[in-house]
Amino acid sequence: MTRLLFVDDEDRVLDGLQRMLRPMRHEWDMRFVTSGGVALQSLAQTPFDVVVSDMRMPGMDGAQFLKEVQARFPQVVRMVLSGHSDQNMIEQSRNATHLYLAKPCPPEVLKATITRVCHLKALLADEGLRGLVAGMSNVPTSPLLYRELTRELATASPSMKTITAIIAKDLGMTAKILQIVNSTYADRCDLVATAAQATSLLGLDTICSMVRIEGGCSVLTDRAGACLNFERLWEKSLETGALARVIAQAEQASPQMVDQAGTAGLLHEIGALILAGHATERFTEARSLSKEHRLPLWVAEQQVFGNTHAEVGGYLLGLWGLSEPIVTAVAYHHAPSRYAESGFCPLTAVHVADSLQRELASTAYVDAPAQLDMAYLSRLGLTERLPAWREAAAAWHKEHAHE
Repeated sequence: MTRLLFVDDEDRVLDGLQRMLRPMRHEWDMRFVTSGGVALQSLAQTPFDVVVSDMRMPGMDGAQFLKEVQARFPQVVRMVLSGHSDQNMIEQSRNATHLYLAKPCPPEVLKATITRVCHLKALLADEGLRGLVAGMSNVPTSPLLYRELTRELATASPSMKTITAIIAKDLGMTAKILQIVNSTYADRCDLVATAAQATSLLGLDTICSMVRIEGGCSVLTDRAGACLNFERLWEKSLETGALARVIAQAEQASPQMVDQAGTAGLLHEIGALILAGHATERFTEARSLSKEHRLPLWVAEQQVFGNTHAEVGGYLLGLWGLSEPIVTAVAYHHAPSRYAESGFCPLTAVHVADSLQRELASTAYVDAPAQLDMAYLSRLGLTERLPAWREAAAAWHKEHAHE
């Protein structure tokens, strides 16, 4: 049973939450406490899956409480349920919080949001991995692109067009800015799917804040770089994102699905960055196993971690509030048959784009090439579309190969 801890200094608010969530009592084990200090004691005594906290509380406020939870109980999903007037405190807690909901929050939105993050747990079997991912504030950023961004922000009149173009080329910065806009508005039904949309909504001040705040961005370490060719990973990710868009457009998908496919393609290897940067020794072991036995990297990761970088990436993006089509496309792009979908979707585009990118590239990202899941494509009735996708991908690659 999922264990939830609600924290608010007002008894009437907690009473309202108890009444609102009473129908969920058979699925959720819920505790309601009136201070951050009592909540931390409860967390020390009982393993909770999710904490939902107010921001304005006497003594230890919500920002301080959530930072303590992140440091001491990193595996716990951290949510804020607070008023719009608390925006400054929300800014302070951004790197310690996964999702934000505004008061008053409709019951169905609160239930759906908690249910969605609880279902993510099924992606990662290993509690240590869940703690590693849930405790993260950022994903490593390309040093070159980070320098470009800070240099542009330091100019007298920073160009939003230039800033957007830089962010859109980087996995870590794209994921972070999408987290900021989507997690802050978790009750929206039209989740933002691209860096361009996110930068337009957030504006220059918030982007500057993202870069300045400690933990908003982090660059790659030499130790992590020794076990993964990051330049090749960035190149592959950009190409896969572009090819996923091409394939979705070839299927005459909606503009929203095209955007979701492109972003998921860009972010599909983000879990490799996480493992290389935060579980370096075990990731190096998986890389060695992959090379020694000519295994796809994700198969070797399954043997070493019990999970793959795809699932790690999907778990993080789900916690960060990105839309379900992007999360599932990242999480299942190596094994799409595991996802029950009856038609073309961003997952289809990313799975095929990942394989075609490796066919077209002069060098492979890993030692064993990706393989198309023909059973999956057959189930969707899309096998006959492969020649058209290959042709469209080859045309894109010919045009952009030397960029």
